Formats: sequence, C-alpha cells, structure tokens
Amino acid sequence: MKMVITSSGETMDSPVDPRFGRAKTFILFDTETGLHQAVDNTQNLNAAQGAGIQAAENVCRLGAQCLITGHCGPKAFRTLKAAGIKVIIGAEGTVTEAIEKFRAGQYTTAEAADVDGHWI
Repeated sequence: MKMVITSSGETMDSPVDPRFGRAKTFILFDTETGLHQAVDNTQNLNAAQGAGIQAAENVCRLGAQCLITGHCGPKAFRTLKAAGIKVIIGAEGTVTEAIEKFRAGQYTTAEAADVDGHWI
C-alpha cells in the first residue's frame, strides 16, 4: 500500500507535520517495498486559500491509499474520502514512528475532519 505522511522535513526521522494542507513535505511510503520519497508541498504552505483541497489532490495524484497526519480540515477530508483514501489523524513523533504505529494497528481511520477550515 502507498501512504502519505505529512512531514516537517525530507527524511524518515523528520517530525510528523500536524498540518495536512500546509505541511512542508509529504513522505510517500510504500509498505510493500519499504521505498519512500519526499514530495515538496511548499506551494500550499503559504497559499491564501485552498491549501487543503490542493494538497488532497496532490495526494491523489501520488497514488496513495492512506494519509497519516496530525489534523485534517473538512474540505480536504471530503476530497480525500471521495477519492477513497483512508485518513488517519492524531499522528505525532517522527515519520518512522507513525509508520510503526500504523503497522502495529494503533491508529483508526477517521470518520470526519478534526479541525475547522483555515486552521493553522
């Protein structure tokens, strides 16, 4: 499975970015191969509006089936859900730790956004 983890840096040891739409970087991780790559999201970092929807569209284009992040707003959540992407919120620690928690079954799929729009 391909998943995206929001990150404040470009490595697996970087902290999970608590923001989805305005995360600095997405780490695209393949659970089957263990391969990963950093995907720049700075175009949305300072966007006046629409950062969540644009970021969700980028996650879709990356072919991810799951998103792990700290928080997700309502418009981004609806976009991801419509694309069939599982959203996991409440992630903390490093990207590697978030993946380990996912593999250990410590996360549940979110049923709704957990912050209002334009949350920073």
